[in-house]
Amino acid sequence: MSVDKAMNILIVDDYKTMLRIIGNLLKQLGFNNIDEATDGGAALDKINSKEYGLVISDWNMEPMTGIELLRTIRGNDNNVPFIMVTAENKTENVLAARQAGVNNYIVKPFNADTLKQKITAVLGEF
Repeated sequence: MSVDKAMNILIVDDYKTMLRIIGNLLKQLGFNNIDEATDGGAALDKINSKEYGLVISDWNMEPMTGIELLRTIRGNDNNVPFIMVTAENKTENVLAARQAGVNNYIVKPFNADTLKQKITAVLGEF
């Protein structure tokens, strides 16, 4: 199965610079239909109004964190592929994200190659 590079991707981060960095990396990889949200609540609004092929979310946000966003999405029986991004590489965080239904996990800082590897692990080769 090939990855549809025209799919909608939602990136969620409360730090606008990080939104820009991830968006640019996705564009380098050939993805152009990218939406942004600056917190979990805004992300939920977008997810409820549009179909996404991938969500890439930061963990540490206010008022709704990335893990809370993930748990809410999974609680709504939405199995959209979800990649968590965080600056912390704590084992308990990785385990909590796995238990909540995350598809993959990226530790900052990262580059286009790392992002491609994580997306490929979730969606397949592209």
